Amino acid sequence: MRPMLTAPNIDPIAIHFPAFDFFGHHEPAIHWYGIMYLLGFLAFWWFANRRARSSGSTWQREEIADLLFYGALGVILGGRLGEVIFYQPKYFLEYPLKVFAIWEGGMSFHGGLLGVIVAIWCFARHTGRTFFQVADFVVPLTPIGLGAGRFGNFINQEYWGTVSDLPWAMVFRTGGPLARHPSQLYEVALEGVALFVILWLYSARPRATGAVSGLFLICYGAFRFAVEFVRVPDDNLGYLAFGWVTMGQMLCLPMLLFGAWLMWRAAHATE
Repeated sequence: MRPMLTAPNIDPIAIHFPAFDFFGHHEPAIHWYGIMYLLGFLAFWWFANRRARSSGSTWQREEIADLLFYGALGVILGGRLGEVIFYQPKYFLEYPLKVFAIWEGGMSFHGGLLGVIVAIWCFARHTGRTFFQVADFVVPLTPIGLGAGRFGNFINQEYWGTVSDLPWAMVFRTGGPLARHPSQLYEVALEGVALFVILWLYSARPRATGAVSGLFLICYGAFRFAVEFVRVPDDNLGYLAFGWVTMGQMLCLPMLLFGAWLMWRAAHATE
């Protein structure tokens, strides 16, 4: 039997502040999960400014800061509400104040996506652009944040995969004694690295409006749908049908369909 890999036992709290205990038994602290989101926002800001300076761009540097503000609100509020509505409604009904404890983890991508859609719509109206003019600029800049968030899940040892005997399977302290797929790292590679490279290269040339957004929806939907096959579903939901369909897969289906329609529309717009 091969020796099993063990997921690194990293303290989810990056910085403790025991000397400033203003919160009773809950000392203030900075969590790695929050730091991952901060890195994602900083990466968005840096790459957005770089793209705004490229030849032919109609974007101004002042607009990037506003766009980041709108987007951050959409990600945080939408992601947390999505976790509440889609995945853990009973838990948050029992402990409603936990809705605000975003540093503990628990952010739904699909909820965050809906929040960002609302943010893009508001920003587009504010700046006089169309929705997809803004969306096509935004989506190539988001995968680094997605990958960083998944790495935060890995540090927290949450959302791990099913039991596996593959050479890179890992034992998670929160997942029992058996080795499992490190599904968080699969998502870092697919939703973070691969998706960033695909969208950055594709959007480097002028495309029909909506095409970049459509490719994002198709690629993310396909990557997430595939990883869900080896990711353990939430305990309170389990598999929804056929012993393998998960909530994540169900939420990816409309993304795939709408993304395919956007790509089809963009292709016909250029004919």
